[in-house]
Amino acid sequence: MPPVPQPGPDSRWRCSLCGNLTRFDVTRTTRTQEYVHVDLAGVPAVEEREVLVDTVEQVRCRWCSAVDRVEVVPRPATG
Repeated sequence: MPPVPQPGPDSRWRCSLCGNLTRFDVTRTTRTQEYVHVDLAGVPAVEEREVLVDTVEQVRCRWCSAVDRVEVVPRPATG
């Protein structure tokens, strides 16, 4: 299954079946590189995180559960 296009600053997701613009269940795979500091008690804390790959696998409409009907559309003009 090819990755799902992600919206940018000038676009957003929209369900073409029901018109939803605000609620989606997003399944993604993220690969990161982290700098982990372990204190003397053995408790780890992530101090830096770099996202190497972030792939959206599926976007499901929360209102109607459509998977194949979510599309990227332009945001309305402001001003």
